[in-house]
Amino acid sequence: MLKTFPIGGIHPADNKKWSAGAAIERFALPESVSIPLSQHIGAPAVACVAKGDKVLAGQVIATAGGFVSSNIHSSVSGTVTAVDTIVAANGLRVPAVTIKVEGDEWVEGVDLSDTLVSECSLEPKAIVEKIAAAGIVGMGGATFPTQVKLSVPPGKTAEYLVINGVECEPYLTADYRLMLEKGEELLVGVRILARALGVKKSFVGVENNKPDAIAHLQKLVGSTTDVEIVPLKVQYPQGGEKQLIAAVTGRQVPSGALPIETGCVVQNVGTAFAVYEAVQKNKPLVERIVTVTGSSVEKPANLLVRIGTPVSSLIAHCGGLPEGGVKVIGGGPMMGRAMSNTDSPIMKGSSGVLVLRAEETLRGEEGDCIRCAKCVDACPMGLEPYLLANVSKQKMYDMAEQHFIFDCIECGCCTYTCPSNLPLLDYLRLGKAEVMKIMRGRKA
Repeated sequence: MLKTFPIGGIHPADNKKWSAGAAIERFALPESVSIPLSQHIGAPAVACVAKGDKVLAGQVIATAGGFVSSNIHSSVSGTVTAVDTIVAANGLRVPAVTIKVEGDEWVEGVDLSDTLVSECSLEPKAIVEKIAAAGIVGMGGATFPTQVKLSVPPGKTAEYLVINGVECEPYLTADYRLMLEKGEELLVGVRILARALGVKKSFVGVENNKPDAIAHLQKLVGSTTDVEIVPLKVQYPQGGEKQLIAAVTGRQVPSGALPIETGCVVQNVGTAFAVYEAVQKNKPLVERIVTVTGSSVEKPANLLVRIGTPVSSLIAHCGGLPEGGVKVIGGGPMMGRAMSNTDSPIMKGSSGVLVLRAEETLRGEEGDCIRCAKCVDACPMGLEPYLLANVSKQKMYDMAEQHFIFDCIECGCCTYTCPSNLPLLDYLRLGKAEVMKIMRGRKA
């Protein structure tokens, strides 16, 4: 029997057929890039270039602004035209460095060849330092600085490395194509991460709707025992850290705790590949694979895109927006966010660009809660979404905290299952943000 997490979850149509067969395609350099200074959880990076400066691809243009932060590198070579704010995908202005592209010259020492470099003899500390210098963050969307995750707190011990190859979000296939096309490099990255943590066993969890990726990775692993490929039942949100740990190891992360409490550290397959490139090739994180898809997209694709490239150029490359009303979502349909500005840039956490027709995104008429408890059954965190949404709506944040709203992973299972079309996730997000603000204030 295939492994999965023990409670909740849903089975939305995966809708991966449009882009699953699209091999990774290198996207052309744009005329200019705008690279935001906050592409990670934590403090924004601090710009170290000025207007008029000449920069090379791979050059640091902003340094980490604290322990939980990340370096930012230029993804192109050219001239800095602005260190100012730009309009982000959500319509808000954010600090960014804009560079006019004048070629593709790289900083010295970066290996751009396809030659596989398997052996790594660096000590764990040196590995973590290279990862930090390369500006690597969680590529699954959470964008947590990778070097921080690898810095196990005093008194804690990492026993297992769990690699997320689940890609449970419908429509998205970037991780799937990466596993198929860069499996050898990916596994080197897994072993480098394991070396950095000092663990002897790594698991790569892959949902069973990717049988060719599972078979390919199992063939590459062969008879070795340090890395195990774990086929998983198709069940959203299998890619959540706590759900993946439970599925693969059977261990449960306590309420309010971090995965390290179970002896596990979770990394995405995209992160593992980026670690390979950073440690073995001296290449910082300046590009990523982005799925551009949707039922009305003319040419769905998986594009290898430089950070800072306008989203609109990817859409144009794939045939442009269809006629009539559409919604463009950054990420997948469950946890992604609608984009109000498609001229905003691709960032480190940009896993996909989803184009949906208006009729595909219409919400049903909102009714009254009928106390059916479908949202409770679907919640993978064992919460009571109907209650948390209601108390958040009433701004009863003390009660929301008492009922563990901070454990919500914002997966959207509750909204998906609600027969009354209640915007449960919307209220949960608002309530969770307020409760977390109160909790941070209390600690301060």
